[in-house]
Amino acid sequence: MSLTINTNTAAISAAFNLSKNNEMLNKSLNRLSSGKRITKPSDDAGGLAISMKLSSSIARSRAASSNIQNAQSFASVQDGVLQAAAKIIDRMSELKSYSSDVMKSSQDKGNYNTEFLSLQQQLKSLTVEKFNGVSLFNNNSNSKFNDASTNQVVEIYTSDLGAAGSKVSLHKAMLLGAVTFNFAASGVGTVSNHKTTAGVTNATNLTLANDQSSQISIGALGVSFFITALENIATLRAVNGATSNRLTFSEEHLQLTETNLRAANSRIMDVDVAEESTNLAKYNILSQASAAVLAQANLAPNTALMLLG
Repeated sequence: MSLTINTNTAAISAAFNLSKNNEMLNKSLNRLSSGKRITKPSDDAGGLAISMKLSSSIARSRAASSNIQNAQSFASVQDGVLQAAAKIIDRMSELKSYSSDVMKSSQDKGNYNTEFLSLQQQLKSLTVEKFNGVSLFNNNSNSKFNDASTNQVVEIYTSDLGAAGSKVSLHKAMLLGAVTFNFAASGVGTVSNHKTTAGVTNATNLTLANDQSSQISIGALGVSFFITALENIATLRAVNGATSNRLTFSEEHLQLTETNLRAANSRIMDVDVAEESTNLAKYNILSQASAAVLAQANLAPNTALMLLG
């Protein structure tokens, strides 16, 4: 091999190797310090694209899970109100039974009626309850308890696909419809003539939930009204419980899906510390060796000076 001064091929080769080794050393340092296998698109462009889609799906799944939890809270509050309504109906039926006692004086019955009128207002107030500004019940005056066409539902999306994915229908229970009866057509109970029941004989519906201006007295209703009202509320609670169970299973499935998506994303993005620490040691030694060899290669042309001397 010829001895030259202008071009030191050994030094050039050593400098090239030093540059490459330093580049790989820096890459290992970046990966270990960030915990990511892909620190820039050039590391794995395809993997980065997949990871971005997975990360977006994970974020949507987390948001959907939060929405399901809010829906569960809605259902729990709704069921609490239904429980309170059932207790009021229970008390109303109890008052009705007490007032039917032939041993009770008209004054005694009047006292029972006073509480009965007050309970109607309380039941009416329950029908307009809200959860975070959203009505718990569908209280359209034209709605019928057993008419599916009047059901009002809100859709709870239970996947990261939104409306395109799975969903659960959360019913806005028809509490007002459950305690309202068309006495002329349904045959539920009878309307007795009672002087404090203004306009009842010309009405088409009777409801146990009334404001102060439209209350009916305890004598205007038969016991069958209360029995049917309790059965209706029991049905509403059953629908509420079924929906709550669906939401629970949907949330569990969504959380499992999110866990699996995170694992898949980790396989693409997260660095293998054991493997990368081995690479770090390797390129650290190679960089130091390359630097030492480059120093020796830069001294090689000095040999030419001996010949010139």
